[in-house]
Amino acid sequence: MFNDTSSPLALLQTRRSGKPRDLIAPGPDDAQLRQILEVALRTPDHGKLAPWRFVVVPQDRRAALAELLERAYRAEKPDAGRLEIEAMHQFAHQAPTLVVAIAAPVAGSKIPVWEQELSVGAAIMNLLHGTHALGFAGGWLTGWPSYNEDVRAAFAGAGERIAGFVFIGTPGRAQEERPRPDYDAIVSTWDR
Repeated sequence: MFNDTSSPLALLQTRRSGKPRDLIAPGPDDAQLRQILEVALRTPDHGKLAPWRFVVVPQDRRAALAELLERAYRAEKPDAGRLEIEAMHQFAHQAPTLVVAIAAPVAGSKIPVWEQELSVGAAIMNLLHGTHALGFAGGWLTGWPSYNEDVRAAFAGAGERIAGFVFIGTPGRAQEERPRPDYDAIVSTWDR
């Protein structure tokens, strides 16, 4: 069983992202989404800088997002084929809820940007934990939309960038386990 909410430890031990293309309604309502985002805010943050922001893209703005993605994609790849354009529209319309995570490092801080970026990743992970704790599934995607300048400018200010698109909903099909790293290959004991 994935995302077992019987205890906090069970949830962490069984956490499994949902594939955004497989997430269907229902998604969280406004109050649940607020709870999820409040969990995201409870993230390690050296210097109390909050070097992240979240932008919710409501359902009634998904067509506008698809148009933005298509326009930006065609500007970058004028010879794009039908399937590539359809992929941009599919990206914009998957899952009932979409939150765009923005890395917003505080310039001039004594806290290194690297630490601020780690905090962004932790905030997104907490967002996923909050999502799964409420019985939904979430998937964090980057890909081409995260790195295109026109898309970035539509969501983020100067010095900011898109850390990812977090899609939230209910799994529409059974989730499958993905390969996990071997414990002994990743964990060691320092002995120097």
